[in-house]
Amino acid sequence: MNPDIPPPHKNNWSWRSQAFRGIVYQILAMAAIVGVVWFLAHNTLVNMRVRGIQSGFDFMLQSAGFDIGESLYPFDSEESYLRAFLVGVTNTLRVAIVGIILSTLLGTLLGIGRFSRNALVRGLCLAYVEAFRNIPVLLQLLLWYVILTEVLPSSDEAWQLGDFFLSKGGLNFPIPIWATGQLWAAIGLGLGVVGVVLYRRWAKRQFEATGQLRSAFWVPVVILVVSSLAGWALGGAPTELNRPVKGDFSIENGGALTPEFLAVLIGLTLYTASFIAEVVRGGIASVPRGQGEAASALGLSHQQEMRLVMLPQALRVIIPPLTNQYLNLTKNSSLAVAIGYPDVVSIANTALNQTGRAVECISIVMLVYLTTSLGTSVLMGWYNSRAAIKER
Repeated sequence: MNPDIPPPHKNNWSWRSQAFRGIVYQILAMAAIVGVVWFLAHNTLVNMRVRGIQSGFDFMLQSAGFDIGESLYPFDSEESYLRAFLVGVTNTLRVAIVGIILSTLLGTLLGIGRFSRNALVRGLCLAYVEAFRNIPVLLQLLLWYVILTEVLPSSDEAWQLGDFFLSKGGLNFPIPIWATGQLWAAIGLGLGVVGVVLYRRWAKRQFEATGQLRSAFWVPVVILVVSSLAGWALGGAPTELNRPVKGDFSIENGGALTPEFLAVLIGLTLYTASFIAEVVRGGIASVPRGQGEAASALGLSHQQEMRLVMLPQALRVIIPPLTNQYLNLTKNSSLAVAIGYPDVVSIANTALNQTGRAVECISIVMLVYLTTSLGTSVLMGWYNSRAAIKER
């Protein structure tokens, strides 16, 4: 028998085996959990049936019978509850995705600003963080809603900057009239994103091989702009816009962002950015000071030191708590119901009041937030695995 070949692994199904006992305990635990869930569900359905309370999701195909004030696509009161819930989910994702992007940008700048050599910048960043993270987010949402609906002028006296109007009715802006050129511009933008990914990989290989630093911002921006313009030009270069105009009672035509959406977006962005700033600050502070001294000895500027040395090493510390802040922002968007924004919670409340299907409506809301949270966790986990230091 070759001594270099390990002996074959034998399955030990004896109760003395710790692995076997572990499997048995896990099976028993799963069976107990399934049993408890089944008992609760069965008991709930029986009690509802005894009290004459209807149950089931058949109401989802019935006519909703109510309008939704804000939607990315048309919705009529004659359409089903299912489509109404889809509108609510879309509105929730709309706030969550845009809020995550804006809060990440603002929070990163604030976190980096805490290490600025300018005392005024450091003080302002610290004051922002301490102010916004210590005020409950619901109060901030209410504050911004009051400002947008009470302080701003009415539609007939809206503040105007070119084709942009800001009033109690929200923000109105011009939008392009859909044509083939917009489709080609979107295709060009997608190809530009691919080009940026390839360029950044090439720039990284060049930096590792020669030490020559390539532009990591302006060149990608130029690639995206040129590719989008090229697609737009190939599609006929349409320039017609749907411009907003002042009507008798409101701003008509164009695109619009309602005060409810703006209040939710601004409130969640400013609140979450204060926490992200502390996450970024803690991640940068975790990098050994000698790394910054070595960067200065190599002649790197403060901006290059932060971008090339400190932030890449801090990412492995930043990403896990940053994921938590993304999840918090998504879940905090459920507070939008307090100011009348038609998110999935607001739609569920209306459907519950009309149909009496409390368990079903609450289950849908829970499923929506569970799905979005798990999706965010999976995406950030994948990014964390790419940013983590690889052991040899």
